[in-house]
Amino acid sequence: MSTRPLLCLPLTPPPPPPLHTRLPRSHTRSLYPPTLSTSSSSLPPRRSPPEYQPPAPSPHSLTNPPTLLPHPAAMSRTKETARTKRGITSKRSKKAPSAASGVKKSQRRWHPGTCAIREIKKFQKSTDLLIQCAPFQRLVREVSSAQKEGVRFQSSAIMAIQEATEAYIVSVLADTNLACIHAKRVTIQPKDVQLAMRLRGERH
Repeated sequence: MSTRPLLCLPLTPPPPPPLHTRLPRSHTRSLYPPTLSTSSSSLPPRRSPPEYQPPAPSPHSLTNPPTLLPHPAAMSRTKETARTKRGITSKRSKKAPSAASGVKKSQRRWHPGTCAIREIKKFQKSTDLLIQCAPFQRLVREVSSAQKEGVRFQSSAIMAIQEATEAYIVSVLADTNLACIHAKRVTIQPKDVQLAMRLRGERH
């Protein structure tokens, strides 16, 4: 028989693993001393959580079972009106100005005669009728019925009579104003109207 020569390799320790690699489990076990072993036999056994037990029903709940309320949509709706509080308020509280309104502004006072001249210019520029139509129409029908019954008027006839009446009144008041100025006064008086009517020849 031929015998092969045995190769004898030098016994060298294995190279250390790199730092960024994780050591195998066998290497980590050899690092710990036997006194600090992390075996499961040294740890205390785990306790299982207690099971949930529902509370026992009380005797009161058995005798009086809960009542079920109906759905809000099934209930009949009743309309309620808001009630107003009626309190006895004095006249002073009603007339007293509220604090929120603030200070009352004083009205502007014009010089005497300014408002009168303004109204005169306003009415001289306007051409509208100043007497209301309904009262004037009733007056015309009353005067005509005193003369003759059953007289009927058209609306255009009533308007013509009203325009003539207002023109006559304006002319009489203009003459009255002239008589008042002749007497060195500003306010017209009944005697000024009488004088104007005599000068016009309408009163004897």
